[in-house]
Amino acid sequence: MNGYSRKNVFTIISVLLFCVSFMGCKGQKGPPQFGPPEVTVLKVTQEKVVLTTELPGRVSSYRVAEVRPQVSGIIQKRFFTEGADVKAGELLYQIDPAPFQAAYDNAKSALARAEANLPAIKQRYERYKELLVHKAVSQQEFDDVSASFKQAEADVNYWKATVESARINLGYTKVTAPISGRIGKSNVTEGALVTANQPMALTTIQQLDPIYVDIPQSTAELTELQRRLKEGSLRYDGKDQNKIKLALEDGSIYPQEGVMQFRDITVDPTTGSVIIRAIFPNKEARLLPGMFVRAIVKEGVNRNAILIPQDAVSRDPKGNPFVFVVDEKAQAQIRPVIIDRAIGNRWLIQKGIVVGDQVIIEGIQRVRPGVPVKVTPPREGIPQGQVPDAGKKPSAKTN
Repeated sequence: MNGYSRKNVFTIISVLLFCVSFMGCKGQKGPPQFGPPEVTVLKVTQEKVVLTTELPGRVSSYRVAEVRPQVSGIIQKRFFTEGADVKAGELLYQIDPAPFQAAYDNAKSALARAEANLPAIKQRYERYKELLVHKAVSQQEFDDVSASFKQAEADVNYWKATVESARINLGYTKVTAPISGRIGKSNVTEGALVTANQPMALTTIQQLDPIYVDIPQSTAELTELQRRLKEGSLRYDGKDQNKIKLALEDGSIYPQEGVMQFRDITVDPTTGSVIIRAIFPNKEARLLPGMFVRAIVKEGVNRNAILIPQDAVSRDPKGNPFVFVVDEKAQAQIRPVIIDRAIGNRWLIQKGIVVGDQVIIEGIQRVRPGVPVKVTPPREGIPQGQVPDAGKKPSAKTN
């Protein structure tokens, strides 16, 4: 067989093999099918959640007393230890009492002299009063004696007041603590000259137990909270509504809760916020004046909260959140949602899904809108029940 005949035979065999393959595949349409994608869903339910807001706060003393001298003189001695706790009335400084003791003694002597003169003048006044009735003395003589008697009484009252004033000034030479608390450093030493009501305080005492925490809240957040309470989406948490927790600078939670004292009614024009003041027990002095903290303030109770795992929420190219749900035809559909805040590892959903919806929480990468899906039971560990009892919201709201 020559080369030309061999080439024709090879061509015929190739055509026959192609025809056989084509006939075998004639009944098959497209690539082989593997069935609908499997997904895990969460059936939406409502739960009760206590919602909170985390706000910055600053610690301030319950009471502060700047100790200043009320008389002028030389400091003779200091009686306290800097940084120690002092009691109200405890002696702090001794001012040289010598000039004030002398003034007190002088006033007492003058008072004694005035009181010694008073009885004689009084008897003369009473005698002239009887003689005037019988016309034994003139009216002018009686008037002179009456004036002398009144002047003697006034002298006695004057020196009584002077003695009291001198006694008070002598007492002021002992500078005592006006309140109980922790005392700071001393700004003067022995031998220093101090003056009455001077601008510089001798020292400062601060009461640390209990202690205040001042928490600024923006008027926008306050208005939003009032609106939600009015609409009924939030309710007050009864007697626990005014309880506040603290997160310290290292992230730890302060062990004791505080109580809200009041919410100020004046808005700070520079920050657009009002001040919430809370009071906390502070026996161990862990909270110090000026310390920055994070206050966890209760907004209220949401009795119809809808929460879903954060992994179930996706975002479109514009950043808008959405979820996939399984409809009544067992097909995946997109639902845009509005997120209120994060609660643990879940999102609190404000709008977009309702009770009974089946939200896809696993297998999201394998679904497309309108594609049939196969629902499988959730794996162990997929949260289906209760969520944490408190939902914290930072100052900025998540949409």
